[in-house]
Amino acid sequence: MSIDAPDFPIRAELPETPKKVEEQDERFIEVKDYSFFYGKKQVLSNLSFDIPERQVTAFIGPSGCGKSTLLRSFNRLNELVENSWQTGDIRIQGESIFSKNLDVISLRRRAGMIFQKSNPFPKTVYENVVYGLKVAGIRKKAVLDEIVERSLKGAALWDEVKDYLHENAHSLSGGQQQRLCIARVIATEPQILLLDEPCSALDPIATGKIEELIHELKKRFTVLIVTHNMQQAARVSDRTAFFYEGKLVEYRNTEDIFLNPMNPRTEAYVSGRFG
Repeated sequence: MSIDAPDFPIRAELPETPKKVEEQDERFIEVKDYSFFYGKKQVLSNLSFDIPERQVTAFIGPSGCGKSTLLRSFNRLNELVENSWQTGDIRIQGESIFSKNLDVISLRRRAGMIFQKSNPFPKTVYENVVYGLKVAGIRKKAVLDEIVERSLKGAALWDEVKDYLHENAHSLSGGQQQRLCIARVIATEPQILLLDEPCSALDPIATGKIEELIHELKKRFTVLIVTHNMQQAARVSDRTAFFYEGKLVEYRNTEDIFLNPMNPRTEAYVSGRFG
C-alpha cells in the first residue's frame, strides 16, 4: 500500500536546530516492541531496535515485508490510511512520537520524507525551496535567498540551477527534481531524512549523484533509506536492517550483513537467492 505525499504545513516558527555534539547518540531513535496494522492485517510484528544519530540506516527486504510502512511510521504518515493502528512505541531522543502532547506537524518537520517519485510543486525552483518557510511565516527576501542557496548547495544542486531559479521546477531532469525535493525538505532544518526508494526512477548517473549526496547529508542528518537495491544499501549505509514478513530478521553493521550474515535467510536474500 502506498500513499501520495501530503502537503503538510509546518509550524508558524522554526526553532533552532539542536546543536550537534561530536559524540553520536547510539539510541537517537528507539523502536520498542512496535507492531502496525491496516485494519485486521498485521504488517509489522514486535520490532525492537535502536537507530544511531547521523548515520545512514538502510531497510532491506522483499516487497511486502513492511519496510516502507516502518519508514512512514517515524513521522506518522501511516495515520492517513483509514483503520490503521499500532502498538508499542517509537521514541526520538527519548520522546514518544505517539505522546498526546506531541505536535504531529512538528514531528513531520523534524522527520522529512523524500518519496520514491520526485514530487516538485508546479512552481519555480526558488518557490519550491521556500514553500515550507513561507508557510511558517518567513517572508524576508534576504533570509529566503540565503536559505535557498544553502539548501540547494546542501542538495548538490546549486551549481546546476543557480541561473534557473525562477524557471519551472518541472523543466529539470528527474535526478535534479529529486535533489530539489531533498533541498525543499532540508530548507526547514529537519533532524531526520526518510528516503523511500529515492533512486528507483532514476538512471545510473542520477543515482550516483544521489548516493554521493547521501554521504554528505549524514554529516548533518540521521538518514533512513528503504531500498530494493542491495548494491546501493552496501554503498550508502552504515547499518542495515533486513525484514521478512513484517519481522526484523537481522540488524547489524552493513559490512557484516553483506559479508558475514548470521541468519541463513539474510544470507539467501543478500546473495540474491530469493526476493
